[in-house]
Amino acid sequence: MSPFDLAGLEKRLNEINKETEADGFWDDHERAQKLLKEKKSLELKINEFKELSGEFEDIGVLIELAEEEEDQSMVPEIQNSYEDFKKKFEELRIKTLLNGEYDSNNAIISIHAGSGGTDAQDWAEMLLRMYTRWSESKGYKVKIIDYQDDAEGGIKSATLLIEGEYAYGYLKNEKGVHRIVRISPFDSSGRRHTSFASLDVIPEIDENVTVNINPEDLRIDTFRSSGAGGQHVNKTDSAVRITHIPTNIVVTCQNERSQHQNRETAMKILMAKLTELAKQEQKASLDELKGDYSQISWGNQIRSYVFHPYSLVKDHRTNAEVGNVYAVMDGDLDYFINEKLKMKS
Repeated sequence: MSPFDLAGLEKRLNEINKETEADGFWDDHERAQKLLKEKKSLELKINEFKELSGEFEDIGVLIELAEEEEDQSMVPEIQNSYEDFKKKFEELRIKTLLNGEYDSNNAIISIHAGSGGTDAQDWAEMLLRMYTRWSESKGYKVKIIDYQDDAEGGIKSATLLIEGEYAYGYLKNEKGVHRIVRISPFDSSGRRHTSFASLDVIPEIDENVTVNINPEDLRIDTFRSSGAGGQHVNKTDSAVRITHIPTNIVVTCQNERSQHQNRETAMKILMAKLTELAKQEQKASLDELKGDYSQISWGNQIRSYVFHPYSLVKDHRTNAEVGNVYAVMDGDLDYFINEKLKMKS
């Protein structure tokens, strides 16, 4: 169902309403909670559509009133209302493009520093901040699953769970290599440096989706957590690394409070990766899914962030560009995300 197939949304809402009124609805508490969550989401979408339709009708009424009374003083109000409507309409139109199988799911993003030592690690940490800021601006919840920092500065890698409706749909096209050009803060000579980091994005798979994993195909290692994580970090071997031997997919989780919780989260991510892998028709996509970061380098970037000799962020797939690199680093990513989504429309 399209996110804004109004007839389909209303039909589904009626079905849920009938189920909630039926005897024994709360017998299966978990299913009941999921249905109520879906009900709330459907109501929000339907109301958003109807409110926008109402605003459009109001603008029409204002235009008719201004024409009848030949009142030019109403023109600024009409223009402001129309500009506001256009912005909301475009946001709604973008949502209609989020109709992929997993687009409505939470997103799991992994950031990896490329070659280049501290500069690349600092750049990876900057991307971590950027996507955290963007997620928070959307009202999404951000949870750190794995965090590998470095004593000299920055991070080697980090994995985040972004929880919110359509998080994966918005973020899926951010997957790829990101390049920064700047005067390095770590170069005493003040020279310009180019550094790279990569972003991997997969959907969090619903618990009802099952993937057959042979326990003999798994190698599970435990070790002491490091980096951000609270008082429990570094005290016990609570961190977990799971390797799926047939595909060589490696998943690490260290920021939960116990080894059991870390193992559970790591298995969830592994299942998500294997589910996505199973849906690919060509085996050539394996390296992409498991995270082949050997080509985090020049010529492979999807986007460039230039701080010097000028300020510019340019997406090389859509040619979308913005002059204020600092606003983008503060999480203002919607323009780039939306332009890429529009390419499928």
